[in-house]
Amino acid sequence: MIRSVGLIGAGAVGAYFIWGTEDVHDIDFYLIAEGERRERLLSEGLLINGKLYRLPVLTPEEAHEKGCDLILLAVKYGGLTSALSEIERAVCDHTLVMSLLNGIDSEELIAERIGERRVVRALMQIASRRADGKIEFDPEKTVGVFYGGKDEKTIDELTAFFAGTKVNYHISDDIIQSQWNKFRINICYNIPQALLSVGYGAYFTSEHVQYMLRALEAELIQVAAAEGITIEPLELVSQGYAQNARYSTLQDLDAGRHTEIDMFLGTIMKKGEEHGIPTPVSAYTYHAIKALEEKNDGIFDF
Repeated sequence: MIRSVGLIGAGAVGAYFIWGTEDVHDIDFYLIAEGERRERLLSEGLLINGKLYRLPVLTPEEAHEKGCDLILLAVKYGGLTSALSEIERAVCDHTLVMSLLNGIDSEELIAERIGERRVVRALMQIASRRADGKIEFDPEKTVGVFYGGKDEKTIDELTAFFAGTKVNYHISDDIIQSQWNKFRINICYNIPQALLSVGYGAYFTSEHVQYMLRALEAELIQVAAAEGITIEPLELVSQGYAQNARYSTLQDLDAGRHTEIDMFLGTIMKKGEEHGIPTPVSAYTYHAIKALEEKNDGIFDF
């Protein structure tokens, strides 16, 4: 039975779980953080959909002493390395760790630290925005969390937990395939618009933007096939988003933050190299996004 739940990463995705568990009184829900981040969370709290939340913030060692049943990992990819250390110190023998990161490799990296048996594969579908210290999302339009790939007892425990919350949840019959499908959507929609600084509507009005999407997708399909995953070409149909909608990678660049390009195209390049598959479009685009990050950092201004 899941009663003690720690969240690492209180950004746009983590905020959904904070909101989703706020009315559950028989669950001990807290943040796991240390150092400056812990002090900031304690002093400032979190502003989610206009409401200020103040949660307990435990160090990894305190979470371990409490006997944490479930850790929800919702950091950005750039924060994964430090989060792995926190997870390693927080887990008990029975702790489950669910990674909510985009991408396809975070579970592998976690399993290297704590073992595969405690890692739950999952993915999130949420449209959220984080800016000026505020996190906003529409609960009614949030699809929620998908998870699977574990034994029936573990899945039942997770389902019993989520059923008592406001979190939308789904059990996936093939979570690895589902993760790759989302990975494809993230690469196809996140990356070209971030490179060009254009809204969602550009995918349906410009043959050149569509070309970039398909070129990245073609390399992803080849790499996925080498991993034993079949990816069908994306059906380019408007999902009803606003024409000026901006996905997370472009939101990061707009805000001067580093992106998750290592998780997206960095992974494609790495796995392509492992399988002997050239990925020149991914490599070019990867370095272009990295250059935009350097520009935001002020490394060059000329």
